[in-house]
Amino acid sequence: MMLELAALIGQYGLLIIFALVLLEQLGLPLPGLPALVVAGALAAGGGLSLPALFGAAVLACLIGDAAWYAAGSRYGNRVLATLCRVSLSPDICVNQAQANFDRWGMGLLVVAKFIPGLSTVVPPLAGATRVGWSAFLLFDGIGTVLWAATGLGAGYLMHAQIEELLAQAERLGSGVLILVATLVLGYIATKWLERRRLQAMLRLARIEVDELHALVSSGSRPMIVDLRPPMARALEPRTIPGAVPSELRAISQDFGSPQTPDQDIIIFCTCPNEAGAAQAARLLMERGYARVRTLRGGLDAWIAAGHDMQMLAASAA
Repeated sequence: MMLELAALIGQYGLLIIFALVLLEQLGLPLPGLPALVVAGALAAGGGLSLPALFGAAVLACLIGDAAWYAAGSRYGNRVLATLCRVSLSPDICVNQAQANFDRWGMGLLVVAKFIPGLSTVVPPLAGATRVGWSAFLLFDGIGTVLWAATGLGAGYLMHAQIEELLAQAERLGSGVLILVATLVLGYIATKWLERRRLQAMLRLARIEVDELHALVSSGSRPMIVDLRPPMARALEPRTIPGAVPSELRAISQDFGSPQTPDQDIIIFCTCPNEAGAAQAARLLMERGYARVRTLRGGLDAWIAAGHDMQMLAASAA
């Protein structure tokens, strides 16, 4: 079976590589890099043209990334929010991607394809932040070339070992397919359970926007934490009145031991799964803060409800 698949790649290599890589860059969970390794090994045996494979992979990447970039330019954070909702990885969301982009800048485009969870998020993020087409294509092109060269080069250099591995897989027959399917299903199940646990925790420690508005209007003084990274605050310079800006990586430094453990602390971000806010809430609870909740729907829900907004100071944005 595995050798038959390798023969199929050998016969229709360029088309298969182009389609696999393009669909992977568009967000489908397909094995683009392993396919490049197999194709590189076949090219070492003379069955495929290595330069043609490289060109097909690079072209497919650039088409997929350009489509996401254009979507981010037109729809902004809505595209990122959609990606966050469908992601199997609750730890990779808009907040984390924006924080990484704040830290590494355009260099993140160079390494994004090597980091699970970021490859699909970074191109629309670059578009949402109005990065120019020329700068985007330059840095994304460098990352694409490195990624495609790594996969094809690894297969080309280790073609003997890969051919032996394919032969071993052929001798084992359907057992290999069952093993691979079990591993894939196990990975998906693990990610799904992680997401369910996160959602369960959020349900126990959430506050609705109208509840928060009523709490503030009643004269209570909850501490409201704007957990958006600087890039997100620059894209949307409004915030909830009285909110204190912070970031997930700095939450432990910004909040020491509680002076009044029963004070209400409300945390919001822009990730629709509220994963970043949930992680910050857990950190504060571990420090001894007893009344920490996340704002259901984050800033988007507050804006949609029509409540008052406050413009961020230039230093906070």
